[in-house]
Order: sequence, then C-alpha cells, then structure tokens
Amino acid sequence: MNNPIGWGLIGASNVARQWIVDAIRAQPDSQILNVLSSSEERGARFATENGIPAYTTDIDAILTDGNVDAVYISTANQFHCSQTLAAASAGKNILCEKPVALSIDDARKMIAACHDAGVVLAVNHHLRCNAMHQKLRQLLQAGEIGRLNAVRVFHANFLPQALQGWRINDPNGGGLILDSTIHDIDTLRFLIGSNPTHVMAMTQSGRLAHDGVEDGIMVIMRFPGDVLVQIHGSYTVPFSEGGVEFYGSNGVLIGRDCMSQRAAGRLFMRNADGEKEIPVHHHNLYHYALAAFSNAVRGTGQPAATGEDGLAALAIALAIRESALTGRQVEVEIP
Repeated sequence: MNNPIGWGLIGASNVARQWIVDAIRAQPDSQILNVLSSSEERGARFATENGIPAYTTDIDAILTDGNVDAVYISTANQFHCSQTLAAASAGKNILCEKPVALSIDDARKMIAACHDAGVVLAVNHHLRCNAMHQKLRQLLQAGEIGRLNAVRVFHANFLPQALQGWRINDPNGGGLILDSTIHDIDTLRFLIGSNPTHVMAMTQSGRLAHDGVEDGIMVIMRFPGDVLVQIHGSYTVPFSEGGVEFYGSNGVLIGRDCMSQRAAGRLFMRNADGEKEIPVHHHNLYHYALAAFSNAVRGTGQPAATGEDGLAALAIALAIRESALTGRQVEVEIP
C-alpha cells in the first residue's frame, strides 16, 4: 500500500488526545478523518480541539468510509473485541489499546478475524518502544551481565483524576492488572525474550479504587532458566520514579525513570569495574510505534507489538489476577 493512510479514531480518549493524534500526524501521508464517541458533545469537542474534520456516534460511519484504512481503538476494555471484529470485517487495519481483550477466547477471535481479513492487528504496548528498554534488551541479549538471575520492576505512580472512572470502579474491565501491570508483563517479555511459567500475586484495594477493584499489587514470577521477577505496581503512589533492575552473574543493569509514556530513562551498568551510565538516544515512543504500524500496513515489517503479543500479555495478566483472587501459585499457559 503506497497511498496515504486514512485513520478513524474509535474512542475520544485521553491517550488519543495526548499521544496518538500527534503520532499519527508525525507519519508521512497519514491523516485523521473521523472520531467516534458515545457522546456527541464529547466527540464534537474532541474533533474541534484536535482539528479532525468529522465526528460520529455511529461506528458504521467510520467502517463504511472507503478513505479510512486504519482505526485506533481506545474505548473501554469490554468493547475492544466487538469493535475489532467489526473493523476487521470492514477491511480496516487495527491498532488496539491494551488489554487486547478481556478473555483469551475473545483475543483469539480477534487475531483470527484479522488474519482472515488480511489486515494488521497491533496492540499499543508502548513501553517496548522506549529507547532505553531497547538498549537494555540489546545488552541482555549480548550477555553483558552474564547469566540472568533476577529482575525487579517498579511501576507505582498516582493515577490522574482524568484517567480514573472505569479504571477504579469496574470490577470486570478495570483495575491495575489489566491497565498497568499488563504493560510490565509485555515489557518483561520483550526484554527477557520468553514467557513466565508461574506467577503469584497479592493486591490492595480501597486507597483509590472501590468495589474490590485492585489499586496496588505485588507480583512474583518465574521465567525459564529459574529467573525470578518481582513487580510492584500501584495507582496510589505519588512522586515515585519507575524503573527496572536486572541482576546477572557478572553485573547489574539499572533503568531509571523509564516506565512512563515519556521519552525518558537513564540506563546504568554496575559490575567489577564500578558503575557507568550507558548512553541512550531517546525517541518519541508513540512516533516509533505508529511508524512500525504504518510500515506494516504498507507491507513492510511488523508492528511493535502484534496481536499475538497482546494475547500472551493478557494470558499472563489473567493468571496474575487468578493468583491474587485464590492466593495460589498459578501456572501460566500461553494459547
């Protein structure tokens, strides 16, 4: 495909406003043609504020438009499956927010539908697009710290008021695990290059969320090679600097301020020679992700995170949720 890529936004969301609109427009020959919102007032305001020529409350207005080649789905989690299936049936390429779906069966249906329709399905796991994580992955693959023994992930922050809503009050589609911890899972898969075999988790609730929705979590995971991983995630910790630490037989790699949407992060290596900072040349995470997606739509390469990546992250997240609910260690099964 060499023609311009026309986009429809399915969801007038904060992430679309803050990151995706700019990232789409940063790509050559890409334009946003329409935005869908369940509220006509919100849709009209979003279109006006972001210079989008049309808005609608009817998804068919986007899916039947022959000038729309791709859609970005950022509605509430429970709508991802049905909207992806409809978009695939209409021949639209799809960039879907995480989690890709709320169940393994739905995620598999989405992947199959996009495969059968010959369209691209990508999942917006943005942290793997951070230049610091990409550099860290290169160092791990090169064996710079020897055999990997353990990992710690710190992704505790305070959920802004604008992002609360269903995230803290929907027991099915909301909660920290499917909103934030799933990003940590995808990042670990990307960095380590494998899936965990077992997980254990305990959650908190009630500091910000209610109705039993989790707003804090501690996770322990076992990866192949007997690598132990710890994750701390939270909606209720202001002023925290997110980061990762990788402990190997010959050294340690430390990533600081690298678990956000910003093009940020500093990488350090500590070994017998002392500590040194590893240079990182940062780029906009979303520009990177949209460039990979656009290339995939044009038949070159793959998205940064595929539908299969989204399915694997979902399966692990659901295992973590099961462990938190049952108090048991759960074996991970990736479909």
